[in-house]
Amino acid sequence: MAQVTKDTMIGDLLKIDAGVAPILMGIGMHCLGCPSSQMETIEEAAMVHGIDAESLVQEINNFLAKNN
Repeated sequence: MAQVTKDTMIGDLLKIDAGVAPILMGIGMHCLGCPSSQMETIEEAAMVHGIDAESLVQEINNFLAKNN
Protein backbone atom coordinates (compact mmCIF):
# COMPACT_ATOMS: atom_id res chain seq x y z
CA MET A 1 0.00 0.00 0.00
CA ALA A 2 1.29 3.43 -0.91
CA GLN A 3 1.78 5.92 1.90
CA VAL A 4 2.70 9.58 1.67
CA THR A 5 4.28 12.04 4.08
CA LYS A 6 4.10 15.80 4.35
CA ASP A 7 7.31 15.90 2.28
CA THR A 8 5.74 14.10 -0.70
CA MET A 9 5.61 16.31 -3.78
CA ILE A 10 2.15 16.99 -5.21
CA GLY A 11 3.35 15.77 -8.62
CA ASP A 12 4.49 12.48 -7.10
CA LEU A 13 1.25 12.16 -5.15
CA LEU A 14 -0.81 12.49 -8.32
CA LYS A 15 1.37 9.82 -9.97
CA ILE A 16 0.68 7.48 -7.04
CA ASP A 17 -3.08 7.94 -7.42
CA ALA A 18 -4.71 10.71 -9.44
CA GLY A 19 -7.89 9.97 -7.48
CA VAL A 20 -6.60 12.23 -4.69
CA ALA A 21 -7.26 15.26 -6.90
CA PRO A 22 -10.73 15.89 -5.38
CA ILE A 23 -9.18 15.97 -1.89
CA LEU A 24 -6.71 18.62 -3.04
CA MET A 25 -9.40 20.54 -4.91
CA GLY A 26 -11.47 20.45 -1.72
CA ILE A 27 -8.81 22.46 0.13
CA GLY A 28 -8.78 25.04 -2.65
CA MET A 29 -5.87 23.71 -4.69
CA HIS A 30 -7.47 24.29 -8.07
CA CYS A 31 -4.24 24.64 -10.06
CA LEU A 32 -3.12 21.00 -9.91
CA GLY A 33 -1.92 21.11 -13.50
CA CYS A 34 0.35 24.11 -13.16
CA PRO A 35 4.07 23.33 -12.93
CA SER A 36 4.63 25.15 -9.65
CA SER A 37 2.01 23.11 -7.81
CA GLN A 38 3.63 19.90 -9.03
CA MET A 39 6.84 20.85 -7.20
CA GLU A 40 5.15 21.76 -3.90
CA THR A 41 5.14 19.34 -1.02
CA ILE A 42 1.91 18.36 0.70
CA GLU A 43 3.08 20.44 3.67
CA GLU A 44 3.66 23.53 1.51
CA ALA A 45 0.29 23.15 -0.20
CA ALA A 46 -1.44 22.74 3.16
CA MET A 47 0.29 25.83 4.56
CA VAL A 48 -0.66 27.98 1.56
CA HIS A 49 -4.28 26.89 1.89
CA GLY A 50 -4.50 27.15 5.68
CA ILE A 51 -4.88 23.42 6.29
CA ASP A 52 -3.10 21.30 8.92
CA ALA A 53 -0.53 19.23 7.02
CA GLU A 54 -0.76 16.20 9.31
CA SER A 55 -4.55 16.06 8.92
CA LEU A 56 -4.24 16.31 5.16
CA VAL A 57 -1.62 13.55 5.04
CA GLN A 58 -3.86 11.36 7.18
CA GLU A 59 -6.84 12.00 4.89
CA ILE A 60 -4.76 11.18 1.80
CA ASN A 61 -3.31 8.01 3.36
CA ASN A 62 -6.81 6.88 4.41
CA PHE A 63 -7.95 7.39 0.81
CA LEU A 64 -4.97 5.46 -0.55
CA ALA A 65 -5.54 2.60 1.89
CA LYS A 66 -9.14 2.23 0.75
CA ASN A 67 -8.41 2.49 -2.96
CA ASN A 68 -5.22 0.47 -3.44
